[in-house]
Amino acid sequence: MKKLRFGILSTSSIAPRFIKALQATGTCEAAALASRSLEKAREKAALWNVPKARGSYEELLCSDDIDIAYVAMINSEHYRYAKMALEQGKHVLCEKPFTLSPQESQNLFTLAQEKGLFIMEAQKVLFLPVIQKIKELIEAGSFGSIKMADFSSSFDPGYNTWFFDPEKGGGPLYGNAIYSLQLMQYLFNCKVTGWSGLCTKGQTPVENQFSLSLLMENGLLFTNKTSTAVTTSHTAYLYGEKGFIEIPDYWKARKAILHYHNQAPVVLEYPCDHELMYEALHVEDCIRKGLTLSPVMTEALTLDAITLLTAVQKTWLSS
Repeated sequence: MKKLRFGILSTSSIAPRFIKALQATGTCEAAALASRSLEKAREKAALWNVPKARGSYEELLCSDDIDIAYVAMINSEHYRYAKMALEQGKHVLCEKPFTLSPQESQNLFTLAQEKGLFIMEAQKVLFLPVIQKIKELIEAGSFGSIKMADFSSSFDPGYNTWFFDPEKGGGPLYGNAIYSLQLMQYLFNCKVTGWSGLCTKGQTPVENQFSLSLLMENGLLFTNKTSTAVTTSHTAYLYGEKGFIEIPDYWKARKAILHYHNQAPVVLEYPCDHELMYEALHVEDCIRKGLTLSPVMTEALTLDAITLLTAVQKTWLSS
């Protein structure tokens, strides 16, 4: 079977991780890498064992070297290059946030449908084996009804010079709240109906930390607390009538700890070297089946998330 050929658009920090994940699948490959300079593309391609380098994103997308574009540059460039990829007849896997507006996202889904091409927002958390097991346990009623959840994360954005520029889609809201938002909608098959939130800012217009509370259609209340100013616990908790689920490093989870009432904790472990591998395999499976949309990371999940996140950030930018 011929390997699915990915073209990597960007030499950003996630690029080498995704390339290693592709190499681990055995059925996908990073066939070419593009940067804004040929010198840098050649340097990184040699370092990351990618056979071809291109000195512009346009050159790569116009070539016959790839089947699918992995769009991984700064947030504000996602729409432009995902659209260009589709126009050049390439499937698309676009990093989160998919775009910076609901209309741009809808435009991409419509164009992909018209051209019969696959497109998906990259959301690795939904495809992790431990998350699949948690969804199974929730749907089986192992913890009764889940009533509340809490997500906490933090990171140092210092290596991203664009991160606090609102024109470039900066800020931790787009980059981190989307994990919990799309995960909860996936686990419980329902939408968010209301939200409230506060943020703080440093020397830029964009938030440097935030606390967001969200209410779902099923009555579940969950919070996301993310900071670039301090280090948090990096853990998610899902609280049910019969106990709670603890998920360390939930956005890249390899394990979960099940806390049932009056029982010793049960640890689920799913070790892996490259967690991005699972979404890559899902994308490959969809394309080989001739699908244009993922049945897991759906169009609705993307549109619902960007609609909510743009509303939240618009409020914060104006305050």
